Amino acid sequence: MSDEFKPTDNPDEELPSKTALKREAQRLQALGRRISELNSEQFETLELSPQLAQAVRDYQRFSSHGAKKRQLQFLGKLLRKTDVSIIEAHIADIEGQSAQSRYEFSQLEKWREALLDNPSSITEFIATYPQVDRQQLRQLVKKAQTTKNDSEHKAASRKLFRFLRDASSHET
Repeated sequence: MSDEFKPTDNPDEELPSKTALKREAQRLQALGRRISELNSEQFETLELSPQLAQAVRDYQRFSSHGAKKRQLQFLGKLLRKTDVSIIEAHIADIEGQSAQSRYEFSQLEKWREALLDNPSSITEFIATYPQVDRQQLRQLVKKAQTTKNDSEHKAASRKLFRFLRDASSHET
């Protein structure tokens, strides 16, 4: 009998269905695949047990489809014994799916719109982020405002957004 499924002492308590157990196993295997797809810098920020970290490295090393499939099942088994909520939250942060990441993204969009609509908001941005390269900020805002072609305007706006993102991430 497997170690993850044990009958309970309470006969009134419903046991999970076979389908529910399979769904959970597939979810954990998908999480294992997502962990293995992280780059090495992101992978190191995860706090995984040594056995789980080695299993992920083995999965990445294998080239055979069958070996990868077996290793993914093993990853799922190891993840059943781990608190995956912390890992999932960390991966969501990395992938920009967390509430905090979405909030920061929307704040940067608001800054970009404010800078393009009202050039005097540059001083507000500089006051908020004093380490920002002021000259480059002014140049990017001016370029985004003065471009006539729609595709050039979009490109300049994206470049401004990337600059704002980098400036806000170096705030600390």
